[in-house]
Amino acid sequence: MAHFFISLLTDFGYRDHYVGVMKGVIFRINPQVKIVDISHQVTPHNITEGAFLLYNVYSYFPPGTIFVAVVDPGVGSKRKPILVKTENFYFVGPDNGIFGLIYEEIKNFEVLELNNPRFFLSPVSATFQGRDIFAPVAAYLSSGVSPLEMGKAIKNFVRLPFTQPTFKKKEIQGKVIYIDGFGNLVTNIKAPDFIPSDKKQLKIKIGNKIISGLAKNYQEVEKGSLLALIGSSNFLEIAVSEGSAQKKLKGKVGDPVQVFLS
Repeated sequence: MAHFFISLLTDFGYRDHYVGVMKGVIFRINPQVKIVDISHQVTPHNITEGAFLLYNVYSYFPPGTIFVAVVDPGVGSKRKPILVKTENFYFVGPDNGIFGLIYEEIKNFEVLELNNPRFFLSPVSATFQGRDIFAPVAAYLSSGVSPLEMGKAIKNFVRLPFTQPTFKKKEIQGKVIYIDGFGNLVTNIKAPDFIPSDKKQLKIKIGNKIISGLAKNYQEVEKGSLLALIGSSNFLEIAVSEGSAQKKLKGKVGDPVQVFLS
């Protein structure tokens, strides 16, 4: 399998040197590889948010892409550094649940604990293993090194405690799991969870607001009006036309959302 791309996802931001030095480590090992940034603006230490962003991105990349995901509040602790091998992709990062939604989506995968210091920088920092372990491992993988040289397969690994919606006879209970840069409130309720074919009959409740039916796009209601729709990630979203649902509703991650089925 060819590895033309390494894709990076972190909570490092751009103020500091962290992203740049990871790229420098990768290029020193494999100057030919292409690096693609997913995001470095994950809310600090928010593993669930990082997992959600990675889940929404990975399948659009070409086979052979190596994803490095570093949202790692447990850096330097006993949590394992791991490599997840699937049929089409590799995922490199900490064993803290960051790949939890990948485990749910992809049925056939293998998890290896990275334990061969030959592929690490030396010494390994207790606070920056993105630079010292995950970046060099990804670079060596992109150069054609077999993952079997880097670690051993393990069966016990951390699965993300991703809360699924609950279902009653004519009601779905979910919650906000992510707020994007436009202030749209993304829920954990997926489009297939909706039973009726006529989605205009649905009612969505968030806070003390009731939204009738699903819009097809953001312009289907008047500017400044609240709406609900199925977003590009196939999850139910609460939005405001040309505005911010987060500001209008004072929304936050964890807010309950109910869908009433006719």
